[in-house]
Amino acid sequence: MAVLLSPRPAVVAAARRAGARTVVVAPDPSVPSDREGAERRVRTDWRDHRHLVGAVGRMEAVRRGRAAVFGFDAAGALAAARANEELGLPGTPTAAVTALMDKAALRARSNTLHPGRPVSFARCGRAETLPFVATLIGYPCVIKPRSGADGEGVRLVHDEAEARAAALGYPEVTDLLVEEYLEGPELAVEALSRGGRHRVLGWSRRRTGPGPRLAATGHDLPVALDPSTAEAVRALVRGVLDLAGHHDGPSHTEVVLTAHGPRLVEAHARPGGEEFGRLLRIAHGTDVPALALAAGLGLPEPVRTPRAAYAGLRYVDFPPGRGPAGVRPGIAAARAVPGVVRVQLEIPPGATVRRAPTGGLHHAYVLATAPTAGALARVLDRASGLLRPADADRRIRQPEGFA
Repeated sequence: MAVLLSPRPAVVAAARRAGARTVVVAPDPSVPSDREGAERRVRTDWRDHRHLVGAVGRMEAVRRGRAAVFGFDAAGALAAARANEELGLPGTPTAAVTALMDKAALRARSNTLHPGRPVSFARCGRAETLPFVATLIGYPCVIKPRSGADGEGVRLVHDEAEARAAALGYPEVTDLLVEEYLEGPELAVEALSRGGRHRVLGWSRRRTGPGPRLAATGHDLPVALDPSTAEAVRALVRGVLDLAGHHDGPSHTEVVLTAHGPRLVEAHARPGGEEFGRLLRIAHGTDVPALALAAGLGLPEPVRTPRAAYAGLRYVDFPPGRGPAGVRPGIAAARAVPGVVRVQLEIPPGATVRRAPTGGLHHAYVLATAPTAGALARVLDRASGLLRPADADRRIRQPEGFA
């Protein structure tokens, strides 16, 4: 039985594909709906460890050891690990989850995998000293919270003036990591661990946009790597997971292909976001959440069915003062573009955006497939452009025969 902590509907659907019975634990009883297959709901605030253990510990499947708790976001992964350990259920150890969350300790550990060219880094405890620490590391450099998640609080700075400006955005007493900027193509890598054996399920090219926050603008598949680079990426991911003590469960690792070889950006004891899981599934049939749930419960693996030649996603964010209502015709037109698989709004259709999203959060995304890389780029550019207010009114009508 899969005990799911405030899952998105796609996770409940994945549990059904894995053949698992499901119990949803959430403070809000409306999450998620019955149509995705949740068999039972338990209303409790799982962020309180004692409440979670008390609510889950009474379940017969848990008492018999025929269940596991799963959380597929940062808070949920840690809560699930703690609950599984106390209840004697299988899952990722709490120590592994926290080891991957501590970016400073993980950087120090991962540097032992390439001692000839380690990544320069330093911790910073006071915002006012950020310019000094950044100058020691050298520009450009990246500032990030030591234990943050989903890109929250990440800043790229190019000189002392930018470092001083960035310091104003952090608390006076803080816990930050300052490290050298890693230049090169970035990969997002999904893996699944069982008994200390790490299986890389797939990777994508992670696209980032301009600006200091290094936010993702999308992902593309497949990624053509020569055999030696591909093996070096696998070795880095496996080495990082070993160093963190991550023996069981899913993981999501971000890697930059630098001139000196692959280098770690960060890693997490959970899969990537829902949209990234959808991308891997439509691209080559790898059902990451279903595989993770099946592995955690000892169920047979879901059958993998290869699908598209090329697949990708693009994120779309609305400017402050605007929202989906202003591009409603564009949304319908984007869904009609040949090759588009999904156009997903992550905010209510009638919402008005008050400020730009932070970290890894986005207002919408487009998923698409195509027979060639060039065709994929055209499909994604066309569909995502239709969702942008500045383009929506003048780009609703599709060109004939667009592919």
